[in-house]
Amino acid sequence: MPGKSFIVEVEPAKEARDGRPSMGPVYRSVFAKDGFPEPIPGLDSCWDIFRLSVEKYPTNRMLGRREIIDGKPGKYVWMTYKEVYDLVVKVGNSIRSCGIEEGGRCGIYGANCPEWIMSMEACNAHGLYCVPLYDTLGAGAIEFIICHAEVTIAFVEDKKIPELLKTLPSATKYLRTIVSFGEVTPQQREEVENFGLAIYSWDEFLLVGNNEQFDLPVKKKSDICTIMYTSGTTGDPKGVMISNNSIVALIAGVKRLLGSVKQSLTLNDVYLSYLPLAHIFDRVIEECFINHGASIGFWRGDVKLLVEDIGELKPTIFCAVPRVLERIYSGLQQKIAAGGFIKHTLFNFAYSYKLRNMRKGQKHSEASSLCDKIVFSKVKQGLGGNVRLILSGAAPLASHVEEYLRVVSCSYVLQGYGLTETCAGTFVSIPDEMDMLGTVGPPVPNVDVRLESVPEMNYDALSSSPSGEVCIRGDILFSGYFKREDLTNEVLVDGWFHTGDIGEWQPNGSLKIIDRKKNIFKLSQGEYVAVENLENIYGLVPDIDSIWIYGNSFESFLIAVINPNKQAVEQWAEQNGISGDFNALCQNPKVKEYIVGELSKTGKEKKLYTLILEPFDMERDLLTPTFKKKRPQLLKYYQLVSAAIAEGSNFQVPFHGGARLRCTLKVAERWNNSCELELIGDDGDYRPIKGLKAWWKIFCIETVNLWRIGALWPFKFFASLERILSLPVYHVCWPSWSQILNSLHFLLLSQVISTFSFGFMTIAVRPEVYM
Repeated sequence: MPGKSFIVEVEPAKEARDGRPSMGPVYRSVFAKDGFPEPIPGLDSCWDIFRLSVEKYPTNRMLGRREIIDGKPGKYVWMTYKEVYDLVVKVGNSIRSCGIEEGGRCGIYGANCPEWIMSMEACNAHGLYCVPLYDTLGAGAIEFIICHAEVTIAFVEDKKIPELLKTLPSATKYLRTIVSFGEVTPQQREEVENFGLAIYSWDEFLLVGNNEQFDLPVKKKSDICTIMYTSGTTGDPKGVMISNNSIVALIAGVKRLLGSVKQSLTLNDVYLSYLPLAHIFDRVIEECFINHGASIGFWRGDVKLLVEDIGELKPTIFCAVPRVLERIYSGLQQKIAAGGFIKHTLFNFAYSYKLRNMRKGQKHSEASSLCDKIVFSKVKQGLGGNVRLILSGAAPLASHVEEYLRVVSCSYVLQGYGLTETCAGTFVSIPDEMDMLGTVGPPVPNVDVRLESVPEMNYDALSSSPSGEVCIRGDILFSGYFKREDLTNEVLVDGWFHTGDIGEWQPNGSLKIIDRKKNIFKLSQGEYVAVENLENIYGLVPDIDSIWIYGNSFESFLIAVINPNKQAVEQWAEQNGISGDFNALCQNPKVKEYIVGELSKTGKEKKLYTLILEPFDMERDLLTPTFKKKRPQLLKYYQLVSAAIAEGSNFQVPFHGGARLRCTLKVAERWNNSCELELIGDDGDYRPIKGLKAWWKIFCIETVNLWRIGALWPFKFFASLERILSLPVYHVCWPSWSQILNSLHFLLLSQVISTFSFGFMTIAVRPEVYM
């Protein structure tokens, strides 16, 4: 890879052989060109991470929560490392007093809080498996995890106790003790004791082991410290076994990386804990902070109060999933749009000036210090005023949001990539490298990475633009799926973990995730969806012949393309007095309502259905010879079909003074649509709208190069446009060539279906429903 590169080759590529696809060269971070970081002396387990920090920083602030006085939140109240340690010892003794020995399984269920961390550290101290419990994997997931992992004691947030009690009596096969993070009501106590279980409030449990003292077992790097459950293709969650060594190795790699880019963590850093500790992303971030003797403050558990908690805590590192950052972006856009012409113009000038300097290679802190002080300082204050690094993970962050926040947040904005099986941190972008926008950066300096060709999807790891399935090797890898050796052997081959994600190397050594090999999609909210499982469920509906479901990480919903059964549809239409041939019936709203109703009976509520007459076939390259769906080809084909559906759409938009705007959509090709515009006056005459001047007079536009319509354009017009089209307006840009190209690239990633031009600007719409 020519030019500046952040990776080095350590093993050559391999040609396809013996039925195995070709494999690209093995790369690792340039920061590990002389070898991976050496293990930290004395750091062999997660317990050592905490224990050593207690010895080094006993009086440092460790865990904090907001004090509530007379129902109002006050300042953060902190416990030191030594104070937390003393409570952890009590919790550990109480656990052992309940008869739970080394290797036992301890569930933790609830929002992030100090008790969560103390329960986890007690598990680490006594060699117990920490098993986070959470219900976002679907109904019955809590019961499944308790029984599958054989959880004998569960620590539970008091608000979650009713959910936990729903698992009884099934969970009583293993579960023996319940500990509330808060209080226990008399009714809850009676119900639990009727099932033969013990239940304690937090304060009660601290006293259970008061007169006991247990020796801590010797812990090895290979010992399992946690089992984290994640989505499975069959619907049952998979228990990912993570060893002490995985987390210790990750910490060493992160330390090397941050030190190499001069962003090392220190004991003065502050972190806001609000992302779920039940997920690996937040878990390892907090382990890194504990390793450095830094401070962790907890939110109040309400997303509406998150901004207040940030302002009070003033974190220095802010981790987020894309949906949180997208909300910040949208909120900033709305405030800017409402600020008036002068503020608006000043912001745009400052933004363009700083972005131009950053693209020239200047560091964000040097690109425009004056603009930072005058214009962007308020954005920084909105995140507490001390944030120096924003890390996005769990799903892809849209490039325009990442670029925007890099400019206005006055901090580094990095995007990372990893899985539960790789202990989260595997790739992360490098500060001040603007050409890494839209990528997940190079590997962290504790893993080896290679791409494996996927011929059936036309991805070649040996091409000039190498692409293929991302495969990872290193100490951070998981130890296998709990009780599922078969699934472990599917993804761990010769020491390489096959992620199922398709990546493409960039010239600078960063990786871009471009596709998914496995048919599981992570939606924008970070939740996995097993589409084959959904296809199998909806395939049981007798009124459809076949169904294809698609989703991607930039959207929060799925698309379903359905082939209705001709005989069933015609029979239902005859019974309900609806006439017409099969083509007409598929366009009939009542028929579509009936099909959607049948699907809804079988599964969860759906967001989008398009009824397609022709069955999937090999002639259009939509099926393999063994009748398996070819997903990339299906996506490409139905993008074109979706655009064609909109051909000739005619709609009228109510306008000021009783006038209306009539628009006729014309689809020339996938990304070259147009729209004829005429203004319909009160007298019924049609007046064509032409040119920039007429449009400006009508809509009083006072903006340049802005993205979101809702905050930028007259609400009445677009609300009417959305209502008549049944298509939410999604995106807008001025049509300079560079902006149009960037816009279309973004639209393609976002799976926006149709675009059309109004004179001097381009609007894109994304259908919520094609009926």
